[in-house]
Amino acid sequence: MNSNISVEDYKDRQILVTGATGYTGSYLVKKLVALGANVRALARPSSDRSKLKSLPVKWYIGQVYDREVLKEAMNGVEYVFHVAAAFREAKISDQQYELVHVDSTKHIAELATSEPRFKRLIHTSTMGVHGHIKNPPGSEVSPYAPGDEYQRTKLKAELWLHDYAKANKLPYTVIRPTAIFGPAETRLFKIFKMASQPFFLILGGGKCLYHLIHVDDLTDAFLLAGIKDSALGEAFIVGNEESIALEDFARFIAAGLGRKLRIIRLPVAPFFILADCCEFICKPMGIEPPIYRRRVAFYTKDRSFD
Repeated sequence: MNSNISVEDYKDRQILVTGATGYTGSYLVKKLVALGANVRALARPSSDRSKLKSLPVKWYIGQVYDREVLKEAMNGVEYVFHVAAAFREAKISDQQYELVHVDSTKHIAELATSEPRFKRLIHTSTMGVHGHIKNPPGSEVSPYAPGDEYQRTKLKAELWLHDYAKANKLPYTVIRPTAIFGPAETRLFKIFKMASQPFFLILGGGKCLYHLIHVDDLTDAFLLAGIKDSALGEAFIVGNEESIALEDFARFIAAGLGRKLRIIRLPVAPFFILADCCEFICKPMGIEPPIYRRRVAFYTKDRSFD
């Protein structure tokens, strides 16, 4: 854990973590418990709580946008780490993104203003609110250009929070994580699998610059954001100091596996058409498309920050 974080910072504090059973949320809960905090966690009825079952966590079961559940969970709370997010899946509707990202943020912020001991809301956004950085490196003040409903609703929630907090003197900090990795993380696993093969496919001719962040570093950033006065009212992109091109990332993985890797580049335009057709056919039936426009667009974007 970061040496700038001590037990005294969070010991005996009343803290709520949303998205506690998720990858980042579960790491954060474990650290808060280790720091002696009184941790409350909000989880959906279908969430798997088994990896946290041995910890002294008070659970509240319900949807993160259910105001009544939040009201109960936030009674007497001092900190809220709002980590919950809607997964990008075909079965997730635009309305669900709105509920999980926007409505939940509004409820939490409004309820926090009525808590006399409240110290800070640490709100999770995404580096994706900036979209493609045309002239990298970018920064937290780069133009917003969200590319899908996940990113659009994350941005909508964040912008609302900035305005609401300023008008109501709510202490808060926004964290915009880059690509999260670490033990048992699965979202980047497909890149590792691809890099273990003789050929690595890249669409288009771009660099596809990308920042990574280890979950241990990310959760330390959350904890620092809760105690540092300089973080109040600010938004921080949290990632490794330098970005890495996708081709270099793939070669790095292959070298670690003792393999030689051949990069194959294909035109990107036909894959956008294929992705649109797959989504048009699959999404109304709730079937995961074999290829998404978002996944194709990944190859066309540079997300590099100073």
